[in-house]
Amino acid sequence: MNAPIPDVPEVRVVGLPQLTQGFDLVERLDLPMHLKVHGPLEAMTGERLAQLAEAISLTGRGGAGFPFHRKLRAVAKSAIRRGVRPVVVVNGSEGEPPCRKDTVMLNRAPHLILDGALLAAEALGARTLIVVVTRNSTEVSIRAALAERGLSDRRGAALRAKVVRTPERMVSGEASSVIRAIGGGPAKPPGRRERAAESGVGGLPTLLSNAETFAQLAVAARIGARRYCGTGLEDEPGTVMLTVSGAVARPMVIEAPTGVPLRYILQMAGAPPMPQGVLTGGYHGDWMDAVSAHEAVISKKSFKSLGGALGAGAILPIGPETCPLGEALHVANWLAAETAGQCGPCKLGLPAAAGGLSDVINGGGQAALEALRAVIQAVKARGACQHPDGSARFFNSTLAAFTDDLAAHVLNGGCGRETTGVLPLPSEGYQEHVESIPSGGKLAIDWTLCEGHGLCADILPELFRMSPDGFPTPAKADVPMHLQGAAMRAVRRCPQLALRLDQAPPPQPKVEKPPARAALPPGGGGGRRKALGPGRG
Repeated sequence: MNAPIPDVPEVRVVGLPQLTQGFDLVERLDLPMHLKVHGPLEAMTGERLAQLAEAISLTGRGGAGFPFHRKLRAVAKSAIRRGVRPVVVVNGSEGEPPCRKDTVMLNRAPHLILDGALLAAEALGARTLIVVVTRNSTEVSIRAALAERGLSDRRGAALRAKVVRTPERMVSGEASSVIRAIGGGPAKPPGRRERAAESGVGGLPTLLSNAETFAQLAVAARIGARRYCGTGLEDEPGTVMLTVSGAVARPMVIEAPTGVPLRYILQMAGAPPMPQGVLTGGYHGDWMDAVSAHEAVISKKSFKSLGGALGAGAILPIGPETCPLGEALHVANWLAAETAGQCGPCKLGLPAAAGGLSDVINGGGQAALEALRAVIQAVKARGACQHPDGSARFFNSTLAAFTDDLAAHVLNGGCGRETTGVLPLPSEGYQEHVESIPSGGKLAIDWTLCEGHGLCADILPELFRMSPDGFPTPAKADVPMHLQGAAMRAVRRCPQLALRLDQAPPPQPKVEKPPARAALPPGGGGGRRKALGPGRG
């Protein structure tokens, strides 16, 4: 019931593969296999890269859908004006339960993502590349990929590259949360809106985009705009990565050209012939009814015209045998628990909305429904981040899509169907039991110096707790790779110098023949450019 999706579910493709090319040959494309499958990659001048992104109408694939060429030019303009080098960030954090397409790409085709990120870094003259992930499997894969290219966070390197791990939470994938986490803070929105292109990582102009977006850029750079636009719709060319789960024979990730009928995608995954509804865009998305789902094709424009949302590519049908409001309640309770706890609409409003939906389902009648609508309205446009608005959207869409079921609950006390729990949610305690790669380091407390100030427990609650006697416990703690930055900060801030980090070299992935040059795959190049310029070629 509400079982989580595997990190790497089955992958299928409609038509010819682009992003998933080579998946039929190996489980993971290491650098040599990546080059055999995709071929060499030519570096590009900045303006030429921006023109390519504009020609293929490339937009962010994380859900926001912002045009990539505008983001690229904005970062370049800010870097030129300030005379600084920007930062490139690959947002591979995927904390939403029904989404796995970025996790699949990071696990199986990490070098395609790095290709796109390195193209952008080369064009912008960036000297820092950061890949943000949420899961152990993606952390392992991307660290191995960086090692295969000879990339590291070593001081003095032409390009410093590192991996940052964030919690597997809904709010941690938002751009402002990612930037805050990279700086060593909590992976939560800061409550103020700043453009990453102006002030991102370390206050520098930052190009931050979704993992699939960079992979799409790498494909287009290899095959050219004309061939890329030969696939899919004219106004939304190329392919998209979809995660299909819910009432299906088995969850899967599907690469499909835009314009393919949604009903064909649902059929591939073994969905019911006439689903009661299809949730599109994930848990901040919108429900389509059965008729709309039958008419829709895979595109942002088509989905929007029929009441849906393509978003991050999550597609979740439910069958006629389950109570849709009951299914929505499970998601609503999870959304309420995902609050960052930083503002009233999120911390108080979402639990109240989930409770209101429960009252409606359990026979609260018209009064319960009106109370629920009032709570949803009070949550909208008042939060410190997008989580309250996205959750309110889910509530409103649920009430609008299942009017017959809603009427049965309000007027008759129920619809007579049980809730089968087909929408995926994380397993219980997933946040507390996240595994990570050991760094080889250990934090140790010198009890002869410790006076119980508790700063270590404040900075590293994952490793230290304050005991009843007012001192932190345990005395020693192994440090996972993704907490190294916080561990070093805790050591520096200990007022009594009682905390130390005993560091051992982390285990290195086995690499047969690491390349001598940490850069784009061979195939040409060009001088590095500080920012976008007219360029040639």
